[in-house]
Amino acid sequence: MNNAPSLAKVEVTALKGVGAQLADKLAKIHIHSIQDLLFHLPLRYMDRTRVSPIGAVQPLASVVIEGEVKACDVVFGRRRSLVCRLQDGTGLITLRFFHFSAAQKKRLVPGARLRCFGEARRGASGLELYHPEYDFIDAKTPLPLESTLTPVYPATEGITQQRLRSLTEQALALMSSHSLEELIPDDAWKREPYPLSEALAFLHHPPKEAPIDELLSGTHAYQQRLAFEELLAHHLSMLRVRQRIQADGARPLPTPTKLLEAFRQQLGFTLTGAQQRVADEIAADLSQPYPMLRLVQGDVGSGKTVVAALAALQAVGNGLQAAIMAPTEILAEQHRQSFSQWLEPLGIKVGWLSGRQKVAERRQQLAAMASGETQVIVGTHALFQDGVEFADLGLTIIDEQHRFGVHQRLALREKARGPGDEDHGGRSHQLIMTATPIPRTLAMSVYADLDCSIIDELPPGRTPVATVAISNERRSQVVERVRAACLEGRQAYWVCTLIEESEMLEAQAAEAIAQSLGESLPDIRVGLVHGRLKPAEKEEQMQRFKAGDLQLLVATTVIEVGVDVPNASLMIIENPERLGLAQLHQLRGRVGRGTAASHCVLLYGSPLSQYSRERLKAMRETNDGFVIAEKDLELRGPGEVLGTRQTGEVNFRLADLQRDGFLLPRIKEVATHILSVHPEVVDALIGRWLGSSENYASV
Repeated sequence: MNNAPSLAKVEVTALKGVGAQLADKLAKIHIHSIQDLLFHLPLRYMDRTRVSPIGAVQPLASVVIEGEVKACDVVFGRRRSLVCRLQDGTGLITLRFFHFSAAQKKRLVPGARLRCFGEARRGASGLELYHPEYDFIDAKTPLPLESTLTPVYPATEGITQQRLRSLTEQALALMSSHSLEELIPDDAWKREPYPLSEALAFLHHPPKEAPIDELLSGTHAYQQRLAFEELLAHHLSMLRVRQRIQADGARPLPTPTKLLEAFRQQLGFTLTGAQQRVADEIAADLSQPYPMLRLVQGDVGSGKTVVAALAALQAVGNGLQAAIMAPTEILAEQHRQSFSQWLEPLGIKVGWLSGRQKVAERRQQLAAMASGETQVIVGTHALFQDGVEFADLGLTIIDEQHRFGVHQRLALREKARGPGDEDHGGRSHQLIMTATPIPRTLAMSVYADLDCSIIDELPPGRTPVATVAISNERRSQVVERVRAACLEGRQAYWVCTLIEESEMLEAQAAEAIAQSLGESLPDIRVGLVHGRLKPAEKEEQMQRFKAGDLQLLVATTVIEVGVDVPNASLMIIENPERLGLAQLHQLRGRVGRGTAASHCVLLYGSPLSQYSRERLKAMRETNDGFVIAEKDLELRGPGEVLGTRQTGEVNFRLADLQRDGFLLPRIKEVATHILSVHPEVVDALIGRWLGSSENYASV
């Protein structure tokens, strides 16, 4: 390492033209040092290195063109605009300005020659450039073209692209007199990497002969060099979180053999091989003196709840409490029923906490939890709120993890620490469960702080659900199909979806559909469940449906998880194009829970976009949640699949989990090597790519 000052330590105010005001604006996009500026990489590139013939311009292409103004007039349409026609001998194109001055109009006269840059779009008169950049040219003083591709940077209000390019020029010039550390040790690479300074200089200033297709797709070798380092920094940040949590320790929970055997005896069914394997992995984790951090994935109906019950028993058998948190009242209630049915015959008291309990009942439950009278507590997000105390929490189980933010699950883990209690045994063990299969690339990156188990086997007797897509124009036929199924003794769901994120509008839509179906099906008993019903009303409807008193249940997506009615064999999902694949798969999982042949009808509105057709096709072709999860990732990207609450700060600058997922196995190896052999570089790597927002590491 040379003795030149490090660019990580040189503040951005060292650059010419950067005062306090501009420094504040740069800070909004996480640029504080010269190194931050160099790692603020282009989103894309514009090619201003060559002039394109007008006749060869394609829609949506950003191009440089030259030509002669043939006509220029103010046109009064829906909006007043200045319209110029430009010709170069190969074709004709329109320049359109909605904002223009009298001086501008005066200079854009027939015969003037222009060089323009802009994006071509289809318009009323063929291809048009809206508000293009332009310069006047003449034969005597030809305008030089750019010698490199022009970068386009992520920006914020008050900072122009030109300003960012100018500052980056200065930062690149400083690389010759300052050091930019190669933080990944030589012994961690399998082959000689491209020098960091070389990769950065190229990506900020690609020469005109650079392979533009590779740069635009993010597959250029220099981009991959930096994407590897970014993914590595993220992975290290997650492993650092894990290290910090496990350093606190936890009480080892030996397997309570007699209690578990008594539980199995009264279950009434035998665990599948996959359930047993995952249960053994959890039991082994719980017996260690550091916190279990395990994610259990299992497709809809694979039997995760009984595995969770076995884990809870291991905590109770060692004199500790277990908490089970679910994202919805319906799912939490379902868990309460299952755990009560299984555990209370063994003398274990199951408690209940939700945000909608009456004050007296809530106070009673809180007291029972704090005293230790309640050994297993089931609830919603109310479990991690202030004022909720456990006597001795040893295990937290979080179902449908993707519905909660990462900080929420970590907040519940903190409940294991008694106030001022030094001998409380450290952190609680934590088990995360999800019936939304997570694509492998996301599991390896976003959940790098968790061990992963997969229940990849369905209990015997579960039948695959046959899925069909039918246009809303054939709605009356679908209604008749529902009537026939109900009159044959089966039950059905009719799911309403809305684009608006409004519980009230959803409820109104569901009520209208329930009324309409009730009128169309006078001989069928129709129920209704939506998010605005009081918990008692919702529970009453669900129980009546479960008991068979109701034949058709009209519902919003509140029934996505936690509803188990084996006799329900038909589901209609209205406007399925409005939902993500994972959500559609979850909803479909409410049927096919018995032995009868089950069907899901996707009742779509016409016309369908290509994107929607792709999603409905995937639903028709497979019942495998993992296949669907990969397709969902391909179509929507990681941020949409996980939801912003879940991804937290996972907004990569350069890396792309779909494109660069193949790097993850190697990144995992390198991260482990660096943590054990070169721990001194970990903070610098994380700081370079994540800045002060090291993911979840403050917890």
